[in-house]
Amino acid sequence: MIIDKRSLIHYILTMSDLIQPKILKGFRDFLPQEEILRSSLIEKLTKTYQSYGFVPIDTPVLEYTEILLRKSQGETEKQMFRFEDNGGRDVAMRFDLTVPFARYTAQHKEELYFPFKRYHISKVWRGEKPQAGRYREFVQCDFDTVGSDSATSDFETLSLMRAALRSIGVEKITIHVNHRGIFNRFLSKQGLADKSEDILRTVDKLAKIGEEEVKKELITFTGDQTKAELILSYIKPEDSFEKTLSHLEELAGGPGEDTKRMRDIYAMMQAEGIENTYTLDPSITRGLDYYTGVVYETFLDDLPSIGSVCSGGRYDNLSGLYMKDSLPGVGASIGLDRLIAGLTELGLTENKGSYLDVEIYNQSADDAIYYQKVAGYLRKNGVAVEVFPDTAKMNKQYAVTDKKGIPWGILISAEEKASNTLTLKNLKTREQFQGITFDQAVSKILGR
Repeated sequence: MIIDKRSLIHYILTMSDLIQPKILKGFRDFLPQEEILRSSLIEKLTKTYQSYGFVPIDTPVLEYTEILLRKSQGETEKQMFRFEDNGGRDVAMRFDLTVPFARYTAQHKEELYFPFKRYHISKVWRGEKPQAGRYREFVQCDFDTVGSDSATSDFETLSLMRAALRSIGVEKITIHVNHRGIFNRFLSKQGLADKSEDILRTVDKLAKIGEEEVKKELITFTGDQTKAELILSYIKPEDSFEKTLSHLEELAGGPGEDTKRMRDIYAMMQAEGIENTYTLDPSITRGLDYYTGVVYETFLDDLPSIGSVCSGGRYDNLSGLYMKDSLPGVGASIGLDRLIAGLTELGLTENKGSYLDVEIYNQSADDAIYYQKVAGYLRKNGVAVEVFPDTAKMNKQYAVTDKKGIPWGILISAEEKASNTLTLKNLKTREQFQGITFDQAVSKILGR
């Protein structure tokens, strides 16, 4: 093949103008089988949230930076995607759904009713270092109750965490529960009340950096090795929920509203018969500053190393940052992407390339109208179906439906067309049902 000089120059210039397709580190595209999995899980979670009385809301991706940072300085500020917009405004992309919800509640308090129970499933953005199950753009599945400071609301949140995960087939979990109020009473007793936020944030790193590093940081904040060691002894649980609670109560100076709250919550767990899912873990503090009461994190029993897949807590003072009247609140969030990463590693996810039940193979262009007649009948009877659009070789048609993971295929011969029958093929077992009626095909496809 001979290429003239002018054509070669044109080809080189054209190739140099092409933009390399790429995405930012920590961000992802999703192929159909991945997005179908995400959508399916979100649908199941949504139904479970609704079954507990929660209703949907939405908020903007962008907020004024002062809204997001009012109570979240330090590490959160470093992780935010923050910039000046075309109008010279200091704005940032939401890093979670809780702070925007607090702003939302204050702004719409006259239009809402209380207690108000909302769920919000959407993307958030954090500029942290990407790693397994942790991305810069990810989906959170939040649910919160504002306007109630009760053990009932705390327990309902914990119960829903368990129910939501079970709805998507995640049963082997342990939910670690703690109360920051008890911890703060303990720190006050040690004369460390003014160091509370720093100490809580340090303890929250225990799983990441280990006991020795945490001890070094605690010595820095307390200036006392003995106190640092006492804090480390405080965060080690006993062998049962009740014994751990009694131990914490003693170290904190005796009974209080916080320990009573934990006993009430545990009694509700026992009443529902779900107490074995939960453990009282004094090392769980949640790093964000706005948590004030009960806090919790959820771990996969078979893969705890991936970190918490559902976490949250009580934040009684958060809405008060944006209005005079402070509304108590409690909620939790399922990190969908981290959860999927964990389930995938454990082999617990199902890959589907489409939502179709059946493919009608295109064996003849002359039968295009008839294929659509069959497809229309099947759809009216609850079957998800498509007609292969081209009269391609059958090997190609089979290959495409295999990639989509479609379980059934339909073949129609001239004789079957004349008698309004068809051949239904199980694409996994290769079993064929020849000359069956449309209704018989519907029954087999839908398992009736």
